Amino acid sequence: MSNPETEWLQRSLQGDEEAFASLVERYQNPVFNLCYRMLGDEFEAEDAAQETFWRAYQHIQRYDPQRSFATWLLSIAAHYCIDQQRKRRAPILAIDDLLEETLPDQAPDPERTASQTEEQLAMRKLLETLNAQDRSAIILRYWYDFSEEEIARALNLSASAVKSRLFRSRQALARQFMADAARAAGKERKQDESPAF
Repeated sequence: MSNPETEWLQRSLQGDEEAFASLVERYQNPVFNLCYRMLGDEFEAEDAAQETFWRAYQHIQRYDPQRSFATWLLSIAAHYCIDQQRKRRAPILAIDDLLEETLPDQAPDPERTASQTEEQLAMRKLLETLNAQDRSAIILRYWYDFSEEEIARALNLSASAVKSRLFRSRQALARQFMADAARAAGKERKQDESPAF
């Protein structure tokens, strides 16, 4: 944790609203991105991010300075998003930008762009097959690099439950990926066959 962040946290714990505003500014993008990846809707993600910061502000006294502030804050966001997903009981939309910050501006490459879009759509469909907690565990692990222990704290699970969920989710995603690839290969084969056969 950087020195300014430590100072902002200490001042926030003493009720300094300006210091908390600095924390909001620092973490607004990661919180919004997590909410967007979990909810799949920009407006819902904005509402969820605001609710996350409001809850963090309301309960800042519960923050344990021995823990990472980012982990604590993203845990609040993840729990709120899981609750929202349960409430709507509709299919969960997945992330739109799987590779959003990976490539610097380069010359236009339509083939690469089309390939990335296909990969993003495929990942969206795959993530939709997971339940809310498994999906949260996968997102926290692979998009936010949370350790299994951090995920366990964030989702109120044991570390072994997290390991089990990640393992099962990866297997389920791999099975679904293989099934989708087999279906796509079958469609391609049928398109290339002569109508005489």
